[in-house]
Amino acid sequence: MSTLMTIAIFAAIVGSAMISGIFFAFSNFIMKALQRVPSTEGLLAMQTINVTVLNPGFLGLFMGTALICLILAVTSIAEWEVARSPYLLGGAALYIGGTWLVTALGNVPLNNKLAGMGRETPESLAVWAHYLDHWTKLNSLRAGAAMGASALFLIGLTNSA
Repeated sequence: MSTLMTIAIFAAIVGSAMISGIFFAFSNFIMKALQRVPSTEGLLAMQTINVTVLNPGFLGLFMGTALICLILAVTSIAEWEVARSPYLLGGAALYIGGTWLVTALGNVPLNNKLAGMGRETPESLAVWAHYLDHWTKLNSLRAGAAMGASALFLIGLTNSA
């Protein structure tokens, strides 16, 4: 295996594991904490988080890992006879489908709807209640997909033949 391929797989392992940890933290305790405070405060806190998360550190990690996964997917298809290829393709599919697509098609639309809400209207409180449940379920899916991707990339790294 080339040094460049080893570095790409290692970056995919680290990137997907870090993303999994971020998503796990949100589902495991951040969203539960936001649910315990008054709805208006939880809604405002999440609106603020959704703005501050759009920063070079998080977006670079999230999108950079997706780009590496795309490269690994193409490479694994091109080199399908190599033992690591199914693991790399599986990891890439889990990350791209289970984190990136779920984010784009599920979490972001919920974030956008929440962003337009005032804090103390009956509609905003109903949106917040729905958001807490559905966003957290989607987020837990993203955490599991990213961790599964990391595991498959690690298996792929050890199957270098």
